[in-house]
Amino acid sequence: MEKSLYLCTLNYVIMCGLELMKVDLRGLKDEVTTLEFNLDDTYFQALDGADVKQGSLHVSVSIRKATGFFEFQFHTAGVVTVICDRCLDEMEQPVETDNRLIVKLGSTYSEEDDLIVVPENEGILDMTWFIYEFVALVIPIRHVHAPGKCNPAMTKALEELSADRSSDEESAQPTDSRWEKLKNLKI
Repeated sequence: MEKSLYLCTLNYVIMCGLELMKVDLRGLKDEVTTLEFNLDDTYFQALDGADVKQGSLHVSVSIRKATGFFEFQFHTAGVVTVICDRCLDEMEQPVETDNRLIVKLGSTYSEEDDLIVVPENEGILDMTWFIYEFVALVIPIRHVHAPGKCNPAMTKALEELSADRSSDEESAQPTDSRWEKLKNLKI
């Protein structure tokens, strides 16, 4: 079984227009092909995605050519920089994900779950956006620093505003007398 190994840094990838992340399916051998990429901030800036603007990732892609389809196995590990939802400072978020795509050649391009159909006359699969999506899906919905790591000035301002807001709400809204007896039941 022959293995091809391609290593690239993102500076080179950007210079050639992310071309190294495009796979010519018709040119693949019947064996397994392995590609490896080290992606940095330049990759994220080139994509201009909404969720992630910076990071450092190592991506390993194993491509197995089978009868009638290609199986892509992605392993991505590293860190990305996201904005903390609490203090709005940047924070590093570790990511690690394994993903699988099945790719077939067909008449028109389509995507359904993990099945991608690439036009046979082109025969090229661009992995650039798929890798970004795999990373974006692994990032937790809520981005918050570990306890004690948030920006202290912002944390203090949030506490002050929260305290002011809760005291304003209590004094501004008269309590319905029907609920007074229930409040007495609180422990």
